Amino acid sequence: MRFLLALLLVCSLGCGVAFSEPVELAGQLVDLLVAHDFAGVTSHFDAQMAEFLPVDGLTALWIGLETDFGPLQEKGEVTTAQQDGITGVRFKSLFERSMVRISFFFTSDEKVAGLMLQPGEEPLPWETPAYVDESKFREEEVIVGTGKWQLPGTLTLPVGEGPFSAVVLVQGSGPHDRDETIGPNKPFKDLAWGLACRGIAVLRYDKRTYCCAGRIIGDVERTLTVKEETVDDALLAVALLRTRPELDAKRLFVLGHSLGGMLVPRIGLQDGAIRGFIVMAGVDRPLEDAITAQNKYLTELDGTVDEAEKQSLAAIADIVAEIKSPELKPDARQPLFSNYAPYWLDLRDYQPAESAKALKRPVLVLQGGRDWQVSQEEFNRWKTALEGNKGFAARLYPSLNHLFLPGEGPSSLEEYDIPGNIPEEVIADIANWIGELPALEE
Repeated sequence: MRFLLALLLVCSLGCGVAFSEPVELAGQLVDLLVAHDFAGVTSHFDAQMAEFLPVDGLTALWIGLETDFGPLQEKGEVTTAQQDGITGVRFKSLFERSMVRISFFFTSDEKVAGLMLQPGEEPLPWETPAYVDESKFREEEVIVGTGKWQLPGTLTLPVGEGPFSAVVLVQGSGPHDRDETIGPNKPFKDLAWGLACRGIAVLRYDKRTYCCAGRIIGDVERTLTVKEETVDDALLAVALLRTRPELDAKRLFVLGHSLGGMLVPRIGLQDGAIRGFIVMAGVDRPLEDAITAQNKYLTELDGTVDEAEKQSLAAIADIVAEIKSPELKPDARQPLFSNYAPYWLDLRDYQPAESAKALKRPVLVLQGGRDWQVSQEEFNRWKTALEGNKGFAARLYPSLNHLFLPGEGPSSLEEYDIPGNIPEEVIADIANWIGELPALEE
């Protein structure tokens, strides 16, 4: 579901000679993480690191990583570096759905003074959808936002004079790039190119937690909420589109996927001039409950739940109990599923579908029938909440998964590694719905 950069304290402890086997020890620590022996890992921490990241904090970080990217498959290439008595060992590790750089920093007395987990996608082949005609659009690199939160993005513009309708794409949980790349799949690139071929401009941009992860540490990380993670940048993206003369400022839309869909009401209620909204696989339950359900689904998918899986589910249940506890305070020191208390407190009691009633703008809700991350019950709640709103429409695609890619049988994490594209039917439904909206203007 979510995993932010885990940049944990790196101490500068004076000069010394690096011990002789840092690579071997780092490899052993990775093995302990995979085995969920978190106490075994923290036993190698120095005093400052142990205070900053106790066992429960490391448990939350690693389980959050596995929740987002699946289990580790290969430790991968290893590199080392030394500076000021600190030896760094980095593994370029392959997880089920992403490459992750795992870095340990050791003092001269063989203690861990720092740990860094950096998710990042390796370039993988992406197949251009058959329905795309690249002569029908052009792309331009743009910047969303200002100052230290400048986000690189791509504006896809149809060929012609315009003014064109335009859509801002808002990603789901985790540190996504502008294409929402997952393995060989780029669903946001499918959407951008497919809609542009039908005369609709699209703006997509790298998420703040993806391109600016190095700045989301310390106090910034401890106070982060969905406002800073997602909402603010979506609003800035819409504002950018209003400055473009080839776009129709009265026909700007926001499309949110997964967490992005969940946050559509928060985005829309802060900008009353957005013409309409598309919710794709929008979450409509507490995120911590979604994490529980998703992990339960995955552990039961093969028909058995082994002891390690039971322990993982128990650890998740403990973290969820902390998130839901009325005793949770904003200044709690330890992260919970890689986010600190303000993030969870901000979402407490938030009901996305119910909140969407107040938008007073057209909403299109789309759902894959094979989605194991967002349930059809949630889709039905969106429909129930919005069925009376002017311009509301909903579509269920029985064969599509959470990424809106086709398949058969029960969906799984492994399915995300199979190359595919969002079907043209979905592109057409979005484009046609947008095209029909002029008659709905007040």
